[in-house]
Amino acid sequence: MLKSQFSKHYVEAGCDEAGRGCLAGPVVAAAVIFPKGYRNRDLNDSKQLSREARAELQAVIHRDAIAYAVGVVHHDLIDKINILNASYEAMHLAVKQLTVRPELLLIDGNRFKPFPGIEHKCIVKGDAKFLSIAAASILAKTYRDGWMWERAREFPGYGWETNVGYPTVEHRDAIRAQGLTPIHRRSFRQLPEQLELFED
Repeated sequence: MLKSQFSKHYVEAGCDEAGRGCLAGPVVAAAVIFPKGYRNRDLNDSKQLSREARAELQAVIHRDAIAYAVGVVHHDLIDKINILNASYEAMHLAVKQLTVRPELLLIDGNRFKPFPGIEHKCIVKGDAKFLSIAAASILAKTYRDGWMWERAREFPGYGWETNVGYPTVEHRDAIRAQGLTPIHRRSFRQLPEQLELFED
C-alpha cells in the first residue's frame, strides 16, 4: 500500500498533472489533501489503473479527501509559456483553489516552481509512492480524459475517444489527413516530418 504521509507534522497536499505529452488540449493538474493516517489499498498511480477503476476511485477521493481541486491550462497558454511552465501553472491553480491551505506540497517529479508561502518536496515517481499524489494523478487524468472525450465529438476522426490527444499513429494520421484543430498545440512538433500545418 502507498504511504499516507511524507511527514507527521504538516498538512500535506499531493500534486500531479496529466497531459504534458499530448498534441492537443489542456494540461490538467490536481491537488489532494487526505486526513492524517488515511489508508486505501486501491489507490495507485493512474497509469496503472483501468478507466473503470479510475472512475470509481475518483468518487472515493471526492468522498474521503479533506480538500481537492483541479487546475487547467489550455493550449493557447501552453503555446505562450511552454509546457513545463504551463504544468507548474496548472498545479499552482489547483493549490490556490484548495479550501484548506496545505503546509507542504508533495510534487510528482523532480522539478517545481515554488508556490508562495508553502514548502514543497519533489518526489520522483511519487504517484506510485504516496496516496495523495496518486489521488491527484487520478483526478487530473479523469478530468482531462472527460474533457477530451467531449472534444472528440466536436472534432471527430482524431481518435481522442481513446488516445485523448496523445501522439498515437491514429492521431498523427488524422492530422495528416485533416490538419490541425483549434485546440492543437501549435508549439508542439505535431508530426515527425513537420508538415506545413502550422501556417494560418
